Amino acid sequence: MNAARPLFFIALGLFGLYAVEFGVVGILPLIVDRFGITVARAGWLVALFALIVAVCGPFMVLWLSRFDRRRVLAGSLFVFAACSALSAWAADFVTLMLLRIVPALLHPVFFAQAFAAAVALYPPSRATHATTMAFVGTSMGLVLGVPLAAWIGTRFSWEASFLFCALVNGVAGGGLLLMLPAGAPGSRSAAGRSSAVLRKPALWLNILSTVLVFATMFSVYSYAAEYLARVTGLGGEAISVLLVVFGVGGVAGNLLAGRLLGRNLVRTAVLYPLALGGAYLVLFTLGSPSLVAMVVICLLWGAVHTSGLVVSQVWLTSAAPEAPAFATSLYISAANLGVMLGSAVGGGFISANGMQGALWSGWLFAALALLSMLLKVRLFDRRPDGLLRH
Repeated sequence: MNAARPLFFIALGLFGLYAVEFGVVGILPLIVDRFGITVARAGWLVALFALIVAVCGPFMVLWLSRFDRRRVLAGSLFVFAACSALSAWAADFVTLMLLRIVPALLHPVFFAQAFAAAVALYPPSRATHATTMAFVGTSMGLVLGVPLAAWIGTRFSWEASFLFCALVNGVAGGGLLLMLPAGAPGSRSAAGRSSAVLRKPALWLNILSTVLVFATMFSVYSYAAEYLARVTGLGGEAISVLLVVFGVGGVAGNLLAGRLLGRNLVRTAVLYPLALGGAYLVLFTLGSPSLVAMVVICLLWGAVHTSGLVVSQVWLTSAAPEAPAFATSLYISAANLGVMLGSAVGGGFISANGMQGALWSGWLFAALALLSMLLKVRLFDRRPDGLLRH
C-alpha cells in the first residue's frame, strides 16, 4: 500500500486534534456572548483541557499502548468528532466544559501513537521524512485551526466551528481505519527505561522553563480573539483575518527559530522570553483600530509566539539527549501545564485589570522564564574556563 495515503490521514488527524484543543480560542467571544459568562471563565475551556493532558497523558499512553494502534488512532478521532458534534448542541457552559474531558484524555494517546504509526509506514532510512510529514498536520492545526474556527464562527455560527472539527476528525478517523495497515500494539512508553534522567537537576530546570515559556505564550494567546475585539474594536471577520496573519507569521518564526537554534541554542533560548515580552509591548503600545497596523503587529506577534514551540522543545530535550523520546513526553506534559497555568492566571489578571491584564500576566511569566533559563545556564552550561557549552 502507498504509505502516503495513511500518512495523509495521520496528518489530517493531527490537524483535527489541535483544532479541537485550540479552536475554541478563535470563537471565545462568541462563547462568552452565547452563555453570558466572563472571559476568564471561558478561558478554562483551554486551561482544563491542557491540565488533563499534562496530568493524565503519560498514564493514558501507557494504558492504551497494549491495544491495536489502528483502532486506538481511529477510535480517538471518532471520539474527538463525537464530542465536537455534541458541543455544537451544548445547552450550557458546564456541558461544554464536560465535553472537553474525554478528548483531553485521548490527546496524548493520539499524538504519541500517530508519530509511531507514521514512522512504521517507512523503512528506517526514511523515518525523518515520515516524522516531518506528520508534523505538517500538527503545524497546520496550531497555525490555521484557530483562525479557521474564528472565520467559520463569524461567517456562520459558533456551532458551525464545532461541526467543522467533527467533520475533520471523522474523515481522518475513517481514512485511518481504511488505509492504515493493521499491526501489533504500539510500543510501551520508554518512561520506565528512561526514568534515570529525572535525577538530573538540569532537566528539571528546563522543564520549569518550558512550563513558564508556555505560560507566557498562553497568558495572552488564550484570549487573542477577545483581546483583539475589545482593544481594537475590529469586527469578527477582520479578527479572523488577523488570526490568519498571526499563523503566517508563526510559520516564518518557526523556520527562523530553527536556524538560530542551530547556531547557538543557549543564546536563542535565553533571548526568547525577552522577544515575546517585546512583542507584547508592541501590542500594548501600538494596538489600534487600524487593520493595516494590526496586520503588522499580528505578523510579529505570531512569529515570536509560535517560535516558542520549537525553542522550548529543543531547550528541554537538550538536557536529556540520552532519552529523546522520554524527554519529548515530558515536553508535552510541561507544555500543557504551561498552557493551563497561563490561561488561568491570564484570566485572573483580566478579571482584576481588564483585557490589558493578559499582557501583564505574560510579562510576569516571561520574567520568570528568563530567570529560570539564566539559572540553568549559570549552574550547568558553563565550562571550567567560563565559556558556554553551547
